[in-house]
Amino acid sequence: MHAIDYAVITLYLAGVIGVGVYFGRRQTRTDEYFVGDRRMGAGHLGLSVVATDVGGGFSIGLGGLGFLMGISGSWLLFTGLVGAWISAVVMVPRVKALGDLNGWTTFPEFLEHRFDGRVRLVAAVLSGLGYAAFVGAQILAGATLASAAFHVDFQVALWVMAAVVVIYTALGGLQAVVYTDTVQWVILLAGLLGVALPLAWIEVGGLEGLRQAVPETHVSFTNLDALETVGWFVTILPIWFVGMTLYQRIYAARDVRTAKRAWYLAGLLEYPLMAFAGAGLGLMARALYPEIPAEQAETALPTLLRNVMPVGAAGLVIAAYFSAIMSTADSCLLASTGNVVEDLYKRHVRPDAPDRRILGLSRWLTLAIGLASVSVAVLVPRVLDAVLLSYTFMVSGLFVPTLAALFWKRATPNGALAAALAGGIVGVGLELFPAADPVGQPLLLAFPASLAALVAVSFWRRQQDNQGQPSRGRDRI
Repeated sequence: MHAIDYAVITLYLAGVIGVGVYFGRRQTRTDEYFVGDRRMGAGHLGLSVVATDVGGGFSIGLGGLGFLMGISGSWLLFTGLVGAWISAVVMVPRVKALGDLNGWTTFPEFLEHRFDGRVRLVAAVLSGLGYAAFVGAQILAGATLASAAFHVDFQVALWVMAAVVVIYTALGGLQAVVYTDTVQWVILLAGLLGVALPLAWIEVGGLEGLRQAVPETHVSFTNLDALETVGWFVTILPIWFVGMTLYQRIYAARDVRTAKRAWYLAGLLEYPLMAFAGAGLGLMARALYPEIPAEQAETALPTLLRNVMPVGAAGLVIAAYFSAIMSTADSCLLASTGNVVEDLYKRHVRPDAPDRRILGLSRWLTLAIGLASVSVAVLVPRVLDAVLLSYTFMVSGLFVPTLAALFWKRATPNGALAAALAGGIVGVGLELFPAADPVGQPLLLAFPASLAALVAVSFWRRQQDNQGQPSRGRDRI
């Protein structure tokens, strides 16, 4: 890349960090730090939701899918459209109303309201660890982008990216994240749709040149493995119901209508816009750089951006990718920190801690969790694998109890606790020991195990209640 591109990247990232410093100095309450003072609009929140959900992990991973399997890789983000729109209808109105009424800042608080503190504790641990792993996936995405775009050593890129992400996150809060998300995703989409796609299309010679350069299956929408597709849906769709980052944005909206509009906007931005842009560019990278080995497919997109984009534009779009990665990492770090501070420390250690002390503790914990999450990036070499691993960790134990909290009045606290433990143990166990998984998709076994535990224990508890033992469960939310 040209020196101008490096200058653009440096100035852009410095500006983003400056926004984080600005809001960080203004914040005096944890409500501002975690949920943006509950006054945000649909446009900013919609862009922030898609930035957090897609981020760098899926952006880089989607380009790799486009390189390996063609335009069919775009179906990965169709799960985002489905998840966003379903949750906007069945979950957002209930959670927003209750969150405003009770002043919530975390997802486990919702589960405690419906069940009890034990369920909140388990949810906080699963969510906190899962989001810490997700931060590692974002750092891995940033290092992959930097090493391919700048030809620097991968380990150096990994640690530099980690340092930037952690410092920015520790300084900023949700307000900084949401407002920078708006700017960076407008730039990213404009760069991809308005510059990168047209130039890459010309470079490959249009549709005829593309068909000649890639396998025929790569220009088909049916080049899919059925089990892998099912795995995408059962892994990604549930995150719209259990994602702590999403609950924070629901609480941050001005009202229910604003939150629902943000979710509808986010779904459309994921599919078709980002889905076809990412997979399409990965497909064209396959045509232009067929020598890239399959195991390095996720370097195809940054390689294309570096070589195809004009001077200045390449730096701006790559900087926007970096910012998207930082934004997702920032949001996930805030989520993990929120679980530790609000659901563990304030709930069980210091319920009377003053707000300023909590705010300071939150920033230090953000630093510690961010550094620890680098281990995920070191241990899991593929970006998409790291993303799906962290998703599995969260949803395996939390999805079924959340659905029960929303839709099944007869679910009991003991049933929800059993469901969280059974699903979490099965899902994480099969992820860590894949040889024991007969179907190759841990969640296909974790969800039934979680549901069976919920139903069995809830009915057993109800029978105990009928014999005179009072239930601790709540019949409504």
